[in-house]
Amino acid sequence: MADDTENPVFQIQRMYLKDLSLEQPNAPQILLEQTQPEVDINLALSAEPVAEGVFEVCVTATVTTKVGDKTLFLIEAKQAGIFEIRHVPQEQLEGILGIVCPQMIYPYLRAIVSDVCTRAGFPPVLLSEVNFQAMFEAQQAQRDAAAAGTMN
Repeated sequence: MADDTENPVFQIQRMYLKDLSLEQPNAPQILLEQTQPEVDINLALSAEPVAEGVFEVCVTATVTTKVGDKTLFLIEAKQAGIFEIRHVPQEQLEGILGIVCPQMIYPYLRAIVSDVCTRAGFPPVLLSEVNFQAMFEAQQAQRDAAAAGTMN
C-alpha cells in the first residue's frame, strides 16, 4: 500500500525527435530571389499522459519563411520527451509539464531547426530563448479569465 509520504519522482525517460518536415514549395525559382525573407515562428506545447505517472511532453516549432507572398521554406519540428513524474501535487504537476519539461526539450528543438535550415541550403534560423514560466503564467491567466467569463 502506497502512502502520501512517498518521495516525489522526476526522471527523463527519453528525448526524441517526434516529427520533422521541410518544404520548399516554390524551389528552385524562388531561390533566385534577392529579397530579404520574412520569418514567422510559432511555438506550441502539449503534454499527454502515456501511462500511470509517465507523460509525453512535446514542443513544436513552425518556421515559415516567405519572400513576398511566396513561401521560401517551411519547417515544422516536434521535439518530445517522456518524463516519469510521480507523487507530485496536481498544481505542481501542471507547472512541471508546462515549464520544466519544455525548458529541457527546447534546446534540442533549437538545434534541429538550425541544422535543418543549414542542410536545406539556407542560413540557420536561430530560435530565440523562451521564458516558459511567463508563457505558462499567461496561459493560466487566460484560462482563469475564460472560466470567470463563463460563470457570469
